[in-house]
Amino acid sequence: MDYTSNALVTPFRFAVGKLPPRVLEPLLAACPVPRSSRVIVGPRFGEDAAVIDMGTKYLVAKTDPITFTAERIGWYAVNINANDIATLGTRPRWFLATLLLPETHTTRTLARSIFRDVLRACRSLGITLCGGHTEITGGLGRPIVVGMMLGEIEKSRLVRKESQRPGDLVILTKGVAVEGTAILARAKARRLEAKLGKPLVRRAWRLLFHPGISVVREALLAVRHGEIHAMHDPTEGGLLSGLYELARAGHVGLRIWLDKVPVLAETQAFRRVLGFDPFALIASGALLLVASAGTAGRVLDALARAGISAAAIGEVRRASEGIRVLDPGGARLRSLAVPARDELARLLSAD
Repeated sequence: MDYTSNALVTPFRFAVGKLPPRVLEPLLAACPVPRSSRVIVGPRFGEDAAVIDMGTKYLVAKTDPITFTAERIGWYAVNINANDIATLGTRPRWFLATLLLPETHTTRTLARSIFRDVLRACRSLGITLCGGHTEITGGLGRPIVVGMMLGEIEKSRLVRKESQRPGDLVILTKGVAVEGTAILARAKARRLEAKLGKPLVRRAWRLLFHPGISVVREALLAVRHGEIHAMHDPTEGGLLSGLYELARAGHVGLRIWLDKVPVLAETQAFRRVLGFDPFALIASGALLLVASAGTAGRVLDALARAGISAAAIGEVRRASEGIRVLDPGGARLRSLAVPARDELARLLSAD
């Protein structure tokens, strides 16, 4: 009997996006890290980057692809990878990129525009493009950039998520959802413009640059002005997934006040037209900070002086209390539900 027959085996298909936590967590937990490897932070759920002991300093390394959009992917690739380096308190320094171009419609203009975006983003953050790989790849419908970012930090300054303690305050910068809203402004432009008008949609597209998807500045500012116990960049799966990852990596519980979470006006307008959960929309551009209760006020003041909006949206609790969210209005306290997929992936797949 053929046990590979389609009549007997129905393969399970995952939705586009990250592997579900129930699948990914045990895979990462099974990755061995020998003591002799000098790896300080290795494959771990909720961690933003790897950390390697280089003697007097730590090397911080991160890799991430850009797959949701083909617009400005060079800019995205640099900033998304730089963000994850910065969440450990590290300044991003060196970038490598693997550029995969579709065989059917790659042009010299396309290649040049991606390279230009990468170089502009690197210059804006003081990063050196130091290598990578470029090729025409079969089977692709659009270009893909896989980035790798490196940085180094003094050992005493590394921000570790295990440092979180009950009573710490959770701060969110800028609001949700900068990246998701900017992508929707381009991907759903016709429908959104018909309902909301061109000025608002164009303003939403510019969120990619103003306030921008980089969190490097606020991350480095926070560690200078407060006692920071953790930082996390909420990306795919939005704020809800970011909070889950933050808590799991720190082995803590959280109490989150959803009515305190700043939601961008453009995001709210798009939600009314497209129908999505803004807390589950890809959220690069916001930064989750966990600061000691005694220094959280100083961090908020420093961010405000720098023109970066921020708000305290919750507090750290004991792990036994779980991750709980208080719905807007304070009507109901419930366990946080991790989105099965990012709202952006759902909206784009409906096209």
